[in-house]
Amino acid sequence: MKNNVGKVDQTVRYITAIILAVIAILTNLWWLLIPSVILAFTAAVSFCGVYKVFGINTCQIDTEDK
Repeated sequence: MKNNVGKVDQTVRYITAIILAVIAILTNLWWLLIPSVILAFTAAVSFCGVYKVFGINTCQIDTEDK
């Protein structure tokens, strides 16, 4: 798996996951934990399957020759 989730995208996903989890707990909407876990997981592994399907990549690309 090649990473396709950048640092800013990861941060947004973690924050959104936390917000959804808090809302789920406070309002007893337990189904909101599902997207929260998905967002946290995709942020943790830096890979998003939906991004792969649509060819999106938010990672910075190294332009240095090695």
